[in-house]
Amino acid sequence: MAHIAIQGLDKSFGNHHVLTNLDLEVHDKEFVTLLGPSGCGKTTTLRLLAGFLKPDRGEIVVDGRVLTSPQMVVPPERRNMGMVFQNYAVWPHMTVFENVAFGLVERGVPRREVARRVDEALALVGLAGAGGRLPSQLSGGQQQRVALARAVVVRPALLLLDEPLSNLDARLRVQMRAELVRLQRQLGITTIYVTHDQEEALMLSTRIAVMSQGRLVQLGTPQDVYERPADPFVADFLGGANFLPGVVREAAGAMLAVDLEGLGCVRAAATRNPGVTAGARVVVCLRPEVLALAHPGAAGVDNALAGTLRLRTYLGWLAACEVELPTGVVLRVHSANPRAALGFAEGAPVTVRVAPEDVLLLPASA
Repeated sequence: MAHIAIQGLDKSFGNHHVLTNLDLEVHDKEFVTLLGPSGCGKTTTLRLLAGFLKPDRGEIVVDGRVLTSPQMVVPPERRNMGMVFQNYAVWPHMTVFENVAFGLVERGVPRREVARRVDEALALVGLAGAGGRLPSQLSGGQQQRVALARAVVVRPALLLLDEPLSNLDARLRVQMRAELVRLQRQLGITTIYVTHDQEEALMLSTRIAVMSQGRLVQLGTPQDVYERPADPFVADFLGGANFLPGVVREAAGAMLAVDLEGLGCVRAAATRNPGVTAGARVVVCLRPEVLALAHPGAAGVDNALAGTLRLRTYLGWLAACEVELPTGVVLRVHSANPRAALGFAEGAPVTVRVAPEDVLLLPASA
């Protein structure tokens, strides 16, 4: 299908620098998500890939062919790419069939072949028999399926998706995520997806490219970027985390001893934190879901931090709690046993326990 190499890409709008020296390689049939906050450059990257913008520096190479550079941009219609926009961009005056058939008609595909391929595409997205309807007669999810059918019916080498699910309600988003995974795997199309939703990125992607302020911060599998974030920004953006400053006191054997400022010491598994040396200043990263509440003085409670339970919220599948430590830092704790969490009263003293293998040490910023 398509192998993509983005090399040294820079883009500015006036005095606003949007992308800085972006390098990214996407392999054939991969599903790569560009993830980051608003203004990080992910949509600009997608528009450069689509041929809507010209870079200030760098180039985009697809299957060995330069499609984008400061000197030359191959027009979008000559890139063999399909694109789905955030607002669907479904033409309201055309039927579903006419919307999906548009790209084929523009390419001069014979009428009978157009009909066959449109029917195939509509069946692929679960809209068989809906060709005669107008977009106004469809739900938001169905309109999104029309946009997907229109993008894939031309059999593109590359599929670009710009936050295509952001206008859907929560339940429909979950349904459409599963449909996207199924569709991409069935068709084997190299896909680049833009979102700021970390749950979407984790569910959909072969790899995730985390971006911040126009730069690629980390690239890896969903498990890599979640369990081994490159820095506190990635850890916090992808799933949320608690951070405590510390200094490594001991780094011998299977356990590392880390002194926390005003909070005592915690142990961290050396296998989870290779290369960490004694004396290093670190940021202790604790995911909310790896923390557990315990009563003060409970038997077997080690690697624990004393605090006060300030908030406990029941969410059905978990209890979201906030524990204030003596230093004033508030830890977020997500208990997978919400009924047990109800046994802790707000305002009461508690301890927060964490297993050494769940303690992640990140380099402290200079």
